[in-house]
Amino acid sequence: MNRLFAVSMCVFLLAGCTSTQSRITLYDDTEKAMVNGVLTSWHLAADQGLYDFYFDQMTDDAVFLGTDASERWTKEEFMGYAREPFSDGNGWTYTQIESHIMLDADGDTAWADEILKNEKYGILRGTSVLRKVNDRWKIAHYSLTFLVPNEKAGEVVEIIAND
Repeated sequence: MNRLFAVSMCVFLLAGCTSTQSRITLYDDTEKAMVNGVLTSWHLAADQGLYDFYFDQMTDDAVFLGTDASERWTKEEFMGYAREPFSDGNGWTYTQIESHIMLDADGDTAWADEILKNEKYGILRGTSVLRKVNDRWKIAHYSLTFLVPNEKAGEVVEIIAND
């Protein structure tokens, strides 16, 4: 009887550990899906020229880094830049091909990197930091970069150096 009790207690304790881990994993997966949803809808809003929705996905103190060294914009500066391209119902189109999301231990900061496709620029990488603001994920920092194959890097560096 004591042996049955001991085995039952072990099973009970292990089941408790598993369910806690499952809840943590489910929470993380849900939060990651929400972060990815923000990024995906942000790109879609740009494609559709949804100016207000696009910028509502960003924190008030957000920073956007474009592909040019001069493109470091506060949210307000970026809003000024984007007003014209968005004015005709089209902004720019970056289609998400893949994404990777990590959460901090407190669950209020996320880091993401994504591979994007653009008709003019080809394949790019977007990296971002998102923060939870009033239980909503928002983009606090975004950086868009060209991906240069290592075997082409020398040529690209030479072109940039001669510019």
